Amino acid sequence: MEKNDDAFRKRLLATFRNEAAEHVQALSSGLIALEKTAAPEERQGIVETVFRETHSLKGAARAVGKGEIETLCQSMESFFSLLKQGKASLSAGQFDLLNEAVDVLSALLGSVEDAPTKAQLAAVRELRQRLSGNGSRNTEAPAPVVRNDIPPDSQAPPSASPPEDTAGVATGPTMGKALPDPPPLRGGDTVRVPVARLDAILFQSESLLAAKLTAHQRVMDIRAAQSGVIALARQRARIAPEARALLRRLERGEQRGEAGNRRKGDTRLRRLLEYLQQEDDFIKTHAMRLETLAKAAEHDWRSLGSTADGLLDDVKMALMLPISSIAEVLPKFVRDGSRSQGKDVDFRIRGAETEIDRRILEDLRDPLIHLVRNSLDHGIEKPETRLAAGKPRRGLIELSASQIEGGRIEIVIADDGAGIPLDKVRDVAHRLQLAPPSGNGDAGSTALDDAACLELIFQSGVSTSPIVTDLSGRGLGLTIVREKVERLGGSVSVGASPAGGTRFRLVLPLTLATFRGVHVRCGEREFIFPSAHLTQVARVARQAIATVENRETIPLNGQALSLARLAQVLGIPADKAQARTESVQLVVAGTAENRIAFQVDEVLGEQEVLVKGLGRQLRRVRNIAGATVLGNGRVVPILHVPDLLKSARHAAPSPEPTTDADAARKSLLVAEDSITSRLLLKGILEAAGYNVKTAVDGLDAYTQLRTEPFDLLVSDVDMPRMNGFDLTAKVRADKALADLPVVLVTALSSRADLERGAEAGANAYIVKGSFDQSNLLTAIRRLL
Repeated sequence: MEKNDDAFRKRLLATFRNEAAEHVQALSSGLIALEKTAAPEERQGIVETVFRETHSLKGAARAVGKGEIETLCQSMESFFSLLKQGKASLSAGQFDLLNEAVDVLSALLGSVEDAPTKAQLAAVRELRQRLSGNGSRNTEAPAPVVRNDIPPDSQAPPSASPPEDTAGVATGPTMGKALPDPPPLRGGDTVRVPVARLDAILFQSESLLAAKLTAHQRVMDIRAAQSGVIALARQRARIAPEARALLRRLERGEQRGEAGNRRKGDTRLRRLLEYLQQEDDFIKTHAMRLETLAKAAEHDWRSLGSTADGLLDDVKMALMLPISSIAEVLPKFVRDGSRSQGKDVDFRIRGAETEIDRRILEDLRDPLIHLVRNSLDHGIEKPETRLAAGKPRRGLIELSASQIEGGRIEIVIADDGAGIPLDKVRDVAHRLQLAPPSGNGDAGSTALDDAACLELIFQSGVSTSPIVTDLSGRGLGLTIVREKVERLGGSVSVGASPAGGTRFRLVLPLTLATFRGVHVRCGEREFIFPSAHLTQVARVARQAIATVENRETIPLNGQALSLARLAQVLGIPADKAQARTESVQLVVAGTAENRIAFQVDEVLGEQEVLVKGLGRQLRRVRNIAGATVLGNGRVVPILHVPDLLKSARHAAPSPEPTTDADAARKSLLVAEDSITSRLLLKGILEAAGYNVKTAVDGLDAYTQLRTEPFDLLVSDVDMPRMNGFDLTAKVRADKALADLPVVLVTALSSRADLERGAEAGANAYIVKGSFDQSNLLTAIRRLL
């Protein structure tokens, strides 16, 4: 029974924390609005709102026995009551006091499951004394203020809604008493659903997309079989007249009573012709059956697709949240930060109602806070500096959000501050050996232009701050911002704001799990380009390719774009037959001046894609964002376009391809317990021309090595039954296998692991965390 009570209390506290967080956020927003509002009528309305929020929070805290929150809310409620009655006024110091109280409430909610610390209780006592020290107030908690103009429902403290499966039991004064049944839901009512449950529904809905793609593949398979039967029927139709004519001649010959010595052969021929005629009828019948089957399969595919798409869209909508759900914390963040730095700053939000996937929004919180902090710390000047420059005393930071084409969202954070000091950035870049020196007077100097200079602020270690504080100055923040945004499948850029300050632009997908992708082939490998990162797919004449400053370019829409061969960037063999074609197919990725045209062997089409992760061990593979399973069951990598653009700019000459004759003699064994990693490695090596077999662990690999000849072993380390280190040692101890080259590909990257791999006898050790398939192929070619 005690266990049940403890579990119930934990669920109830979790519900209280969610409800209380909404009240605290409303209090914070109300105080910010109250501080900016001068009109008495508007201020009175805001005071009424914060009074009610405080009253509701007090009642909820009482219901779960959180006395420290209840008493602090009671003191705040009494102060707001005096404001409503005109018996108190608000000064800058009192606004600071109220914001301090909100901060303490937030801290108490952060550890609501635990008892408050001595420091927290002392802070509550101090705040109560300061709030009640208003001339007519003592240090004891005042009696609740009751007003006749407030509806009765508002005067009674609300009880925290019991969580799911709590059978109507509450804590506090009503613990153990049954609560009345709630009224039935009406059309406009809402209910709280655990986010984990919605995520589970979304996962199941997304799995229907795979079924939809498989159903479409079945339709394509049936249509292909139907085409084969129709082609056969057409071929038979061309010889049918001759067969019928021959059959008629036989019949006429029989009627004339030709010699019996020919009748036996004629009988056989007749049987053959009759069989052919029956087969024609059989082919026609099955062609009609296949047509019926194809139509039924198409109907099923469309029905399943409509159901899956509708369900997926509905669940996605349920998981969409407005930008305001994370941006609402920023006004107070700007207020507190500006006051601590002696600056006057306004914060404005546009497009707060724009919605985006909750999973993206959660990961976007820290990048947004950092960009706002960057504007606050490095952009906005102090009042005297702004006035001397002819600017308004108060600075402005604005966050705007809007949906743009391609199912993406654009978030812009701009300020009217001093902007980015490009000369300082160039000096820091030179000091870090990221760029040539600026203004050195050399005729041959190649100083960075402004656009390239702005890009450098995203490099690790680049900071123009003269000091390092606990918040800024280390040159890491913007690097982390870009990494997090790109991990979400987005991009971030920086430029000058129209107001003269700095403007950061983030472009992100509206949802994470599914998107449209362009399916391409490169050599024997297939890949998916996310459509959101592409600007164009084109076919151009091969003779249009030109070389400018030792780099290939291609003219497209009046502009010369850098040309990169996807096979060369990824380090895989290209289709040699494509080198003899008169035209090339291009996929153009990137934006504005950063666009690059990637040459591929074939564009197979565009389709909806369901993203699958590569697993914990391959969470960061260069140029690869994930994988998807096609309707035919093939696993195809999804390209990470930001990585790909960087790799293309620094692409070295492609590794010397393995000739067909060499590859035909080389047989490789891949030992990997993860099916995703196993398929990925197998695909890379088969595309390079090797014969590849796989093993599910070390013991399976050793058994195969003892029974079949292999030229090289590629093995993971962390595997069940026998790990890669033990497998390598066992191979070296076996006289028949002692000379077999061994390449370890693993997530273990410590120096001790590397040394252990060398001691076991591995010839190469490649770390998955920085995995580059060209490194693997180069190592294998060197060993073979």
